[in-house]
Amino acid sequence: MSIEYFKHIYFRLPVIVRLLLSIFVVMTFFGVIIHIVEPSAFPSVFDGIWWAFITGATVGYGDFVPLTPLGKVIAILLILSGGGLLTFYIMTLSAGTIQHEQDLSKGKVKFKGADHIVIVGWNERTRQLVNMIDTKDSKEEIVLIDRTLDHLPYQHYPVHFIHGDPSEDSTLIQANILEAKSVIIASDITKKERQADITTILAIVAIRGNNQHVSINAEVLSISQIENAIRAGANTIIRTNDFISTLFYHELYHLKNTRPFETVLSVLNNQQFSHLPLPEQLEDSTFKNGIIFYLDKKELLFGFIRDDDWVINPPKDTTFKKGDILLTLTSW
Repeated sequence: MSIEYFKHIYFRLPVIVRLLLSIFVVMTFFGVIIHIVEPSAFPSVFDGIWWAFITGATVGYGDFVPLTPLGKVIAILLILSGGGLLTFYIMTLSAGTIQHEQDLSKGKVKFKGADHIVIVGWNERTRQLVNMIDTKDSKEEIVLIDRTLDHLPYQHYPVHFIHGDPSEDSTLIQANILEAKSVIIASDITKKERQADITTILAIVAIRGNNQHVSINAEVLSISQIENAIRAGANTIIRTNDFISTLFYHELYHLKNTRPFETVLSVLNNQQFSHLPLPEQLEDSTFKNGIIFYLDKKELLFGFIRDDDWVINPPKDTTFKKGDILLTLTSW
C-alpha cells in the first residue's frame, strides 16, 4: 500500500475513528519498545501495551514500572505524546457529541430509520398531532420537515427535525422518504389559501416521485385544488375548511342541551371509524340486525356506503345489499 493511498483512506475516515487508530498505533509502538528495552520488567508485548495505555491515560496503577534510565525516557516521551493524544480524543468526542446535538436541533442530520411517519409543516395542529402519536405509541418514529423553523430543541419534542423544502429531493432524501410508511402534509398557515394549496401539491408531487407506495394525507384549503391534489398523488384529502364550516353550522342550529364540537372531538379522540365490507351473513338482512351483529363485536354500526352514496342512521328496517360498505365506530 503506497503512502498516498493510505492518506487517501485515512483522511476520509471520521475524526473519532482516526483518533482511535492513532491512539492504538502510538500505544502499541511504546508497548513494543518498552518490552524490548526492559524485557524483565515487561515480560510480554501485551504487558507493555497495557502499561502504555495506563501511563498515557495518567491512571498509573504501578503494576508495571520502567527501571532503567532508557525506560524512564521512553515513559516521559509516552506521557508527552500519548497523554496529549488521549486528552485530545476525549475533547474531540465531547465536542462531536455537542455538535451532533446542535445539528439535530437545526435539522441538519439525516434520518436513517425506516417505517416512520413524515409530517410536513410545523404549527399548532401538527404539534398536537405529535403529542397524540407519542401518547399512543412512544416508540413511533416521527420525522418533521419544515423550512420556516431554524431550530427545534431535540429534547423537547419526540421528532427528528429536517430543515428544508419538502418539494426538494435533497430534503426528502434526508427524511429517508423512500422507507417512510405514511406522510401528513399540513397546510402552510403563513400563506394565502391558494398559495398554500399550491405548495402542498408541489410537496405531494415530490414525495410521490420519490416513493410510489407511501400513504400521503394532505390538507387542502380550497375546493378547486382537491382534484389537483388527488392527481398529484395524495391518497387522502383533509378538507379543513369544509370540516370547520360544518362544525360552525352545527353550533348555530343544534338542538338545545347539546354540544356538537365537544361531542365530535370526544368521538375522534376515543373512537376510530372503520369501513368494512358487508359480511355474507348480513346480506339481505336489516340495519337493525346489523347493529346487533356488531354490538357483539364491541363496534357501533351507524351507516353504510352504497354506490358512493353515504347513508347515515337509516331506518331500522333498511335492507343491506351485496357490495355495501359498512360504517362502524370502534375504540382505539
